[in-house]
Amino acid sequence: MGDSPNGGEAGISGFARTREALRSNGYTENVKLKFTKMHGAGNDFVVLDGYTQPVDLTTAQVRALANRHFGVGADQLLLVEKPTVEGVDFRYRIFNCDGGEVEHCGNGARCFVKFVRERGLTDQRSVRVQVQKGTITLTMQDNGEVIVDMGTPVFDPELVPFATKGLQGRREGEDTLWPLDVNGTTRWMSVVSMGNPHAVQVVDDAEVFPVLAEGPAIERHTRFPQRVNAGFMQIVNRNEIRLRVYERGAGETLACGTGACAAVAAGIRRGLLDSPVLVHTHGGDLTITWDSAHPGAPLLMAGPAATVFEGEIELAEEASSASSDSTQHNPSSPADMAPSV
Repeated sequence: MGDSPNGGEAGISGFARTREALRSNGYTENVKLKFTKMHGAGNDFVVLDGYTQPVDLTTAQVRALANRHFGVGADQLLLVEKPTVEGVDFRYRIFNCDGGEVEHCGNGARCFVKFVRERGLTDQRSVRVQVQKGTITLTMQDNGEVIVDMGTPVFDPELVPFATKGLQGRREGEDTLWPLDVNGTTRWMSVVSMGNPHAVQVVDDAEVFPVLAEGPAIERHTRFPQRVNAGFMQIVNRNEIRLRVYERGAGETLACGTGACAAVAAGIRRGLLDSPVLVHTHGGDLTITWDSAHPGAPLLMAGPAATVFEGEIELAEEASSASSDSTQHNPSSPADMAPSV
């Protein structure tokens, strides 16, 4: 609570004193937020409009929104804001379901441009968007798909970041593979940044590979100081792969746009793939294009974006749970709901 104009306790209104008394007895203030539930190839998001009104959420509130039992449920929360730099249209912020803010999300970017167009925040087909590490361009196609300029992949381990001290890498094509001890087994993988860190390994069969066992071990491996997204790529042919990704802070998701780009970039650098590459995920297909012969060329990702439903959620100021009211029923436990004041 801010200082009163008169200063001191005498300036606090009766309502404010009542609110403070409630807080001191364990009650919290609830706030209602309008939201849109969207997905890109099954990677699902809660999208909030922070462009026309300020949205300031705590880590606990992000977790509450993303909770699939007592909240809306999502892999990530996307926040649309006004840009803080010149020459771009919007600011795009991404929060994992654990509440942590992350650098980039490709599937979310496709939903982002669909959201700002549907909300009337822009009528442009192509928008430039500020992300944590630079800017990206998003373009809506006539068929409803969105093409995202995902930027240029970075393979310098120091910039991923990945600690190579004491390791001996192995060259394959134009890439360097690094050995990683994963649950007692040595796995060789590419490390690449798409604005966020990725570790990609080639597997014989992505469907049967123990992703849920190895994913967490790779994600939190001490050689990745900022943790990492773990990709498991099965090569079908030179223009087609199957991919599963265990995402940092979210677990395995139905699709991961930056993970698809990282896998394709690593595969092309290793001499295993040719652009364009069709990427099969559990949530749907993505097409990745990369003119790797030209230094600095960005990866382009094409794929779907869909609006699922809209609604309003009541969220406690220091949320541990939330109740929602939308066109899709989300059951919540009355015993866990914070009281309104």
